[in-house]
This record gives sequence, structure tokens and C-alpha cells, in this order.
Amino acid sequence: MKNDELQQKQASHAALASLLNLTLFPGISFIVLLLLYKKTLPGSFDRYYVVLGIKTNVWAAIALFLVSGLMVVFGGFYSPWTWVYVLSYFMFVHSMFILFATWALTRCWAGGRLKINVLSK
Repeated sequence: MKNDELQQKQASHAALASLLNLTLFPGISFIVLLLLYKKTLPGSFDRYYVVLGIKTNVWAAIALFLVSGLMVVFGGFYSPWTWVYVLSYFMFVHSMFILFATWALTRCWAGGRLKINVLSK
């Protein structure tokens, strides 16, 4: 197997682990991401997706703890506003993290890095 194919395969595993951490296997998939980080070289294609996955999941954890903190501060777990915070978080914030991880996975499968096209004059 060529080095580029191996890097793309490892990058694919990293992007998939990031998505799985946000959906099915939180914690376990993050440990997989950390183990994949040890196997990659700085500046490589696969390291890019491992670091992207780690950053995405850390930001998702921060958002989750923030919403949990808001639930406790503003009414506790028995307030009707608790459901407003929970549903708003999962419908908007967490869905955006999942969408971003899915976008990263498809870009990885295409063999490229994430790009944001900006309209220019």
C-alpha cells in the first residue's frame, strides 16, 4: 500500500471516529482519536483530520457542558426551561457538529482538506 493511500485510510478512520464520538460511541471514539494522533506525523494529511476531529469534539464537549451548566443555573432539572435548553442544543448546536463531522468525512474520502469558498469580485 502506498503512503498516500495509507494516510487517506488513517484520515478516514479519524474522521469516522470523530463522527462516531458525536453520535454513537462518545468517549471510546475520542480515545481512538487520541491513539490515531500518536500514529501520525506532523503536517501529514491524516494528522490534519485527527486534529480536526479532536478540536471538533472538544468544542462539542464545551458546548454540552455549557448547556448543562445553564440548565442547573436557570431552574434546575425540574424547570420547563430545561427542555428548551436541551432541545435547542440538540436541534441546533449538536446537529451542526454532526453535520460538520460528516462534511469532514466526505472531504476526507474525496482526498482533500476542508475548503470554504468565498465569493470574490
